[in-house]
Amino acid sequence: MTTAILETTDAVEAPASGSAKPRFIDFNLSDSLKTRLTNAAFVHPTPVQAGAIPPALEGADVLATAATGTGKTLSFLVPIIEKLDATSTSSTRNKFNPIRALILLPTRELAMQVLDVYWKLMPAAKHDAVLICGGLSENTQFDNLDRGPRLVVATPGRLEDFLRRREIDLSKVEMFVLDEVDRMLDMGFLPAIRRIVTAVPRTRQTMCYSATLDANIQEIVRDYVKNPGRIEIGTTSKPSDRVELRAYSVMQDQKLGLLNQMLDEEQGTFLVFSRTKHGADRISRKLQKLGHDSNAIHGDRSQSQRTAALKGFANGKHRVLVATDVAARGIDISDIAHVVNYDMPGASEDFVHRIGRTGRAGAKGIATTFVMPQERSDARKLERELNIKFDWREADKNLEKEERNKPIDLNALNTAPDAGLDALLALETRSWRNDSGSAPARNGNSNGGRRRRGAKKPAQQHGHAGGNNAHPGRNASHPRGGNSGSRPHRGNRGR
Repeated sequence: MTTAILETTDAVEAPASGSAKPRFIDFNLSDSLKTRLTNAAFVHPTPVQAGAIPPALEGADVLATAATGTGKTLSFLVPIIEKLDATSTSSTRNKFNPIRALILLPTRELAMQVLDVYWKLMPAAKHDAVLICGGLSENTQFDNLDRGPRLVVATPGRLEDFLRRREIDLSKVEMFVLDEVDRMLDMGFLPAIRRIVTAVPRTRQTMCYSATLDANIQEIVRDYVKNPGRIEIGTTSKPSDRVELRAYSVMQDQKLGLLNQMLDEEQGTFLVFSRTKHGADRISRKLQKLGHDSNAIHGDRSQSQRTAALKGFANGKHRVLVATDVAARGIDISDIAHVVNYDMPGASEDFVHRIGRTGRAGAKGIATTFVMPQERSDARKLERELNIKFDWREADKNLEKEERNKPIDLNALNTAPDAGLDALLALETRSWRNDSGSAPARNGNSNGGRRRRGAKKPAQQHGHAGGNNAHPGRNASHPRGGNSGSRPHRGNRGR
């Protein structure tokens, strides 16, 4: 096993005296790819890129541990693009290529960001890479697969579903990337990953990336890589030294006032972490009422809402983004100035992940954790486990208190029945109203779009599961309308 250990968490490291920074044009790449990298403003590789790209170009497996924000995406895209350019061409109407490269990530936002970087380097190959993930139209994904892409970027759940339904063929995959392995395991994707690994050839080249590499993860990935080049970028089990760690002792009802004060006094963007989806919506909505440009992102939001929230945060439309831990996996923005743990994280790993959203690409950042008196022992435990030291501060006792559940005068039901009834209804509907204050669309049911147990499944609008719901324009005997009959040429996706 080849090992390259680079003790730094900085994305760009100052060169030693008398030496020059490495450049992408120094790698063994085609002139065409070198030009595209330069045109895309990729000049100097980060440490993880400098460590992973050379062995990957030679065809070796790679096992890398690196904190978020260190440039992992380009470290596997550059070898993939170089190999695709050297061994094949994009599909045409008369010649379809099999799927040659597969990238697996935990969330669709991360997958979409990887594709954005790919298209930045391959501007003339929009149909050469496709996204396979939940939350988006299956029909569109099927149509994109039918165009013969050479690269698939996917999340485990949807890809496993396509494999089970024989909608995709991975038997010709030559390069396989598992990014953020630790988080995929945390999200329960291990069975899906194992199913996917059995569908790709054993002779593939594999590149695994993980923020942490404990014994459990090592046991799993050792079955997927062979004599890998081992890349370690600094310490991934604690926050970067470039992040200033603060902790405020604050009461629950003064957290919003403290956050408002910080927004008024400090510059830059804020990423705020909430423990719950409802909490994320509530915090964002109240910040808007206080005059701050804010949005929320969590698992109950539609894909279009999540994409719009991320885009608005990245381009400066929203100064504040309130997120839950799982949804924040898709946030890959390099210039976040301040991370706020509005609610304490549940584990030290979550704390490291949250803090990793700031202080990226060599920049400095600030991470503030709100600690209620009863949580102080938990915060001290974080300090011990991660070997860190908070800058402890006391919140202003005169901060405005948030009134979350205003008492209702039940006597009003007797003296003013209409007013009292309105108050009760307001309390009842407070938790399910959306950002605009109106009730969300029901989509045919009253459970936020989800069916109750025992409820009948509604008729599918565009099915692939049977009967008369076959794909428009296709014969109803196509396997998508049932797993019988021979597959037409365009149905052998990826072959």
